Amino acid sequence: MKIAITGSTGLIGSALCEHLRSKGHSILRLQRKRSSLDGESIYWKPSESVLDSDSLEGIDAAVHLAGENLFGLWTQSKKQRIMQSRIMGTALLSNAMAGLKAQPKVLISASAIGYYGHRPDAWVNEESQNGDGFLAEVCREWEKAADPAREAGIRVVHPRIGLLLSKNGGALKIMLPVFKAGLGAKLGSGNQMWSWIAIDDVIHALAFLLESKEARGPVNLVAPNPVTNKEFTKTLGKVLHRPTLFFVPTPLMEFAAGEMAQETMFSSQAVQSKRLAEWGYSFKYKELKTALSDLT
Repeated sequence: MKIAITGSTGLIGSALCEHLRSKGHSILRLQRKRSSLDGESIYWKPSESVLDSDSLEGIDAAVHLAGENLFGLWTQSKKQRIMQSRIMGTALLSNAMAGLKAQPKVLISASAIGYYGHRPDAWVNEESQNGDGFLAEVCREWEKAADPAREAGIRVVHPRIGLLLSKNGGALKIMLPVFKAGLGAKLGSGNQMWSWIAIDDVIHALAFLLESKEARGPVNLVAPNPVTNKEFTKTLGKVLHRPTLFFVPTPLMEFAAGEMAQETMFSSQAVQSKRLAEWGYSFKYKELKTALSDLT
């Protein structure tokens, strides 16, 4: 297939491009820097609704991963960038795909398990309702922005990605130096559930969703066995052969990172990937210890 990809230089996007090329697919990268353009990329600027739709003619599929990074202090302007970057980019790409003469088969438009909000007392799956909080609102509007493609008859899939584990970026890259120094600590009570997934499974699951004709709608990209933050801390310490004797008080983290900490690090989400199992995807990493051993 010829596959258009946004966010192709990010943690997931760069690995996905490499994997898809290895499977014989060709890639068309949508880039926001004109200086980075080459023979397999085109320019777009979602904040100004700039995208040459004609340049998308001939694509078979698109994977939309672009969006403002969640990490950082959530000021009002930061929150606006997080929301608008996702809505505007998704709407722009969806409308462009819907208007193509040769209609693409599928749009994989990323989302996150933040859709479910803080759920300390319940398991959730793809049939669970939208939760409360800023991230839940972002994910709801993010997915809704793909309606133009959906209404045009394009198969639209929303991978709701869990806590991504990769040694090249994300939360684990931040944690590793701290844990290696013997300063690993649980966050608050440590009882909050973390639904994680290794980078290899994200990449293989996205490729699976591109090719699986029955896959559509929301699908949770999380490993089958979520753990508490306390278990995560203990397991990472054991893998690195380092003690994990400390804990970070909740008020301290909230003071340092504010709302971002509350909705990410302290949010409890025990998420099941019901649909991936039904569609026949087989996880490479089902247990946290195995994943961390390979990633560290």
